[in-house]
Amino acid sequence: MLPTAVMAAAVAVAAVAVSAGARAGVLWCGATGTVLVAVVAAESARRGRALSESRDLHARQVEEWQRRLAGQEDELDRLARVEMRRVVAGARYGYSFDVLTRPFEESEAPVSPRFRRSLVAVTEAVAKAVDDEVSRRDSAERAFVNIARRVQAIIHRQAKDLREMEDRHGNDPAVFDDLLRLDHGNALSGRLADSIAVLSGARPGRQWTRPIALYSVLRGGMSRILEYQRVDLHPVAQISVTGPAVEPLIHAVAELLDNATRYSPPHTHVHLSASEVQSGMAIEIEDGGLGLTDEARFRAERSIREAMVSKDFDDLTESPRLGFAIVGRLCQAYGFQISLRRSAYGGVRAVLVVPQELLTTAPPTGRAHGIGAFSGPRPLPANPPRHAAA
Repeated sequence: MLPTAVMAAAVAVAAVAVSAGARAGVLWCGATGTVLVAVVAAESARRGRALSESRDLHARQVEEWQRRLAGQEDELDRLARVEMRRVVAGARYGYSFDVLTRPFEESEAPVSPRFRRSLVAVTEAVAKAVDDEVSRRDSAERAFVNIARRVQAIIHRQAKDLREMEDRHGNDPAVFDDLLRLDHGNALSGRLADSIAVLSGARPGRQWTRPIALYSVLRGGMSRILEYQRVDLHPVAQISVTGPAVEPLIHAVAELLDNATRYSPPHTHVHLSASEVQSGMAIEIEDGGLGLTDEARFRAERSIREAMVSKDFDDLTESPRLGFAIVGRLCQAYGFQISLRRSAYGGVRAVLVVPQELLTTAPPTGRAHGIGAFSGPRPLPANPPRHAAA
């Protein structure tokens, strides 16, 4: 309105200032100019308002885009730090794609529908890849278990043949010594087959239905290593192990004894003992080796922990780690507890705690060790055959 008012005032002043004859022309030209100024001013005001509205709309759009971009960044950060771990873990344990992608579909984050669909598609792709990996791993594990079971069947048949040979030829000290070496080598092969099955998520091959004396179980662990003669078994309490826990305990003890004899000097002895504790029975294995450094003990304990929570075969190339991983799987499956300390003999002291629920005072019904039960040849009969006199 201001430019129009100024123009009208200027026309009025001009009309007063000119002569009467020219006043009509001045008024006509002034009215025309005033109308033109009013039109231009109105159009300028309209365009100014439109420009202001467009600027406000652009600012709101920029703010909305920034909000969506921040929401997308938060979703991507959550996807990388939290959701991918959840999706991978869920896919490994067999959860369906609908369950894994539901948090993205129900999320209230300020993201566009297209971005949300992209997140769901990425999640499904990752879950499918993990599911395919798990399927291949399960197939490989089933194949390994099948091979291990076949090897175990052969080992058991050979052990039966060795027991029959003991019955026939056990009176000869030299023959009995050879049978002992064959028996322990055969038992070692069976333990390796059992290790394949345990690492593949299966149970050990042999099963026991009745309680077995703890002393016999410890001797069973000694019978599955080659250097059994270096193991000193100390007296243990008169207690039995329940049937389902016998084979896993034998296997765990054998793995720890194998590490103790393998990584200690050949002239040293390994001490095997067991004592009752409040939570059950503590089986202690001490060797006179060089011991473990802090870093080596950390790696060993990490191998045990990872084996208790994961089925991956990473970092199992070294023999001690393989044994610790097997012990970790057995601890996770049967509730054993394992700790590694420094031995009084300078080496390593492994303490394996068997929980109270796996122990019983019921009288044992058998033994868990084979040919090595007598630690030497059987006594000669009272009237030996003539050809055996020599």
